[in-house]
Amino acid sequence: SSGRRMKSTAPRCTLRKIIKKHKPHLRLAANADLLLECLLVFFFFSILKVHLSFLLFLHRLAEEARTNAFENKSKIIKPDHTISAAKVL
Repeated sequence: SSGRRMKSTAPRCTLRKIIKKHKPHLRLAANADLLLECLLVFFFFSILKVHLSFLLFLHRLAEEARTNAFENKSKIIKPDHTISAAKVL
């Protein structure tokens, strides 16, 4: 076996700072590069899921508000249309 390390996709200190910021109780070994990258991917995947859910909610809200505006024969989506849409969702 060669003594070469696998190339890291991000600087080790950057990964450590990100993990410590969000998981301050977590203790990491000095050679935890792979663990750090896995945690980072998991963390950003969680954020992405929340972001996607929020975007889907906004899209549904906009569609419902547009339907309310159309039913009220309005060419403009007004705050009342959005508020009534939010109550339905």
